[in-house]
Amino acid sequence: MKQTILPFRCWQKLVLCLTLSLNALMAWSGRQYTMNYHVDFDTLGHYLLVTLDYAETPSPAASDIVLNMPVWAPGYYEILDFPKHLCDFAAMTADGRRLAWQKEGKNRWRVPLPTNGHVRVSYRVYANERDVASSRVEKDIAFVAPCGVFMHVDGELNHPSKVTFRLPKGWTKVASGLKQGGWDCNDPDLRNDGTDSLTAAFDVKDFDTLYDSPLLFGNFRLDKFRYDDRWYEFALETPDGVDELDLKGKFCKIVSEATKMMGHVPYRFYSLIHMGKGEGGLEHLNSQACYTDGTYRFNSRRSEVKFLALVAHEYFHLYNVKCIRPAELWPIDYNREAITPMLWVSEGLTCYYEFRLLRNAGITTPDEALELLSTYFSLYAPYEGQRHQSLRQSSYDIWLNFMNNDANGRDVRINYYFKGPVVGLLLDIDIRRRTQQQRSLDDVMRLLYQRYYLELRRGFTEEEFWALCAEVAGSPLTEVRRAVDTTDDIDYDYWLRDAGLRIDGNKILRIDRPTKAQKAFLEAMQLLKK
Repeated sequence: MKQTILPFRCWQKLVLCLTLSLNALMAWSGRQYTMNYHVDFDTLGHYLLVTLDYAETPSPAASDIVLNMPVWAPGYYEILDFPKHLCDFAAMTADGRRLAWQKEGKNRWRVPLPTNGHVRVSYRVYANERDVASSRVEKDIAFVAPCGVFMHVDGELNHPSKVTFRLPKGWTKVASGLKQGGWDCNDPDLRNDGTDSLTAAFDVKDFDTLYDSPLLFGNFRLDKFRYDDRWYEFALETPDGVDELDLKGKFCKIVSEATKMMGHVPYRFYSLIHMGKGEGGLEHLNSQACYTDGTYRFNSRRSEVKFLALVAHEYFHLYNVKCIRPAELWPIDYNREAITPMLWVSEGLTCYYEFRLLRNAGITTPDEALELLSTYFSLYAPYEGQRHQSLRQSSYDIWLNFMNNDANGRDVRINYYFKGPVVGLLLDIDIRRRTQQQRSLDDVMRLLYQRYYLELRRGFTEEEFWALCAEVAGSPLTEVRRAVDTTDDIDYDYWLRDAGLRIDGNKILRIDRPTKAQKAFLEAMQLLKK
């Protein structure tokens, strides 16, 4: 392409035009306003009482504001329609005069803006769900999932806000990823409001951050510590047996192995929120929220390993999905499904790294690591659904099937949580085989993180993922991609023998008299007994 050089006077005119255009754009879209939220707790009725004070200066740029509440929570791939829990929406002027607002669709509220630019909005949110994407308010504890509680001005997720919670009398603890760098062990966020209650206030830089930061309030056990120059807190609703398990020590080992593998840590502070008996966990950029067995005294070693795998899974997600994201998941549209064929990478490969992190950290033995990985073979292999839905399609259709319990489900569908880590193992084996054990799937993950998150600050496309795999392996991984894109049978013997592994009739991985070359793979995976 031939480069054209403009005369100096033309440059002056061009700069002037661009400056005027930029100023006009800012005048058109740059509304100056503040959003201050105040939240109280109704512990008997299971409600969050929310008040928003909106103030626009120096004068209103429009006659209305449109408020928007998300309908789903990132990482939880189901439309949850959070506004269904909202009631008693009201808007009024600063002097208490009611304003005639209008509902638009299921998650938008149009509120007329008074001439002074000040409006107060209030509503109640019913919080009595026991899942990691929804809020729960009880007598002694409250879990706040912000996607279903707070509204942003439509189209303006990048705007800052201030959020203040007034804790019920006697509550003294708060845990959240909203506590950022500079946080110390004195809980500076907590203030006495002049009564018997405490308030917790947070200045939040944007709504993506707020929506990605769950909070736990109450009188739970809160352990705070510093590890490898970063701050951590453990918020434990039911801490029975946690010291005997040495959760802190095991978690720090997981952190060390993930740091060693990825070469970077994307946070200064991390909050581990563990609630009582229930199921599931949800990842966040610098926190995780999980339900537990209600105790850390497990009835078997297998149950203990399964729980530690959940902790490792949600932790590794801060790399693989919070930073390394399919392009369709960045930026986030909270109004509709973010449909992508790549969730088998985001979730399935994270399941594979559960096994890797626990073994590399020495938390599991070689036999336990193989048993954990074998679980995924046994979970999906017996079902007819693998002949009707590809791994790629299962990613694409998860919005239809996340909580779809049709009786024929296993006959027509597969779960990328089960087949995904199996393909992750095959992908790792193939890269190591093609590069004579010099490179691995770890190199793919590091390169995705470095190139698309740290450098380009965007998500990756499907073709970019496969091109990067080929870059690491030295040639296209055609056979592995066929295992993802089609329902063709997978010849496990073909793949596993290169790694010195076989799968028996019970779908259990076994080490099968490895050769010297095969031992190199098993040693790299730390699967050989010493």
